[in-house]
Amino acid sequence: MTATIWWTIAGCTVVTAIIKGIGPVAFGGREMPPRVVGVIALMAPALLAALVVTSTFATGDRWHVGAHTVGVATGGVILVRKGPLVVAVAVAVAVTAALRAFT
Repeated sequence: MTATIWWTIAGCTVVTAIIKGIGPVAFGGREMPPRVVGVIALMAPALLAALVVTSTFATGDRWHVGAHTVGVATGGVILVRKGPLVVAVAVAVAVTAALRAFT
């Protein structure tokens, strides 16, 4: 690996440490306002949703809708309707495979 990659990794490490240290320094042991706690609690689900959307719709450097998109949507519908996770995954795989077989 080149030195540029290692400098980038080191820089990201330092920035991450600084960002993580800002909260305790800024609040100094005081309680955070409920609104801030609510925003922090929603950050992880928002990041997860962004990662799922990106991995579902992105192909290389462009957006793409295909069989895998329909499979993920089908699994999502099953989960929204309170279906078991194993069934949702199995149906998503089956739908994706069937669509790929016929196209």
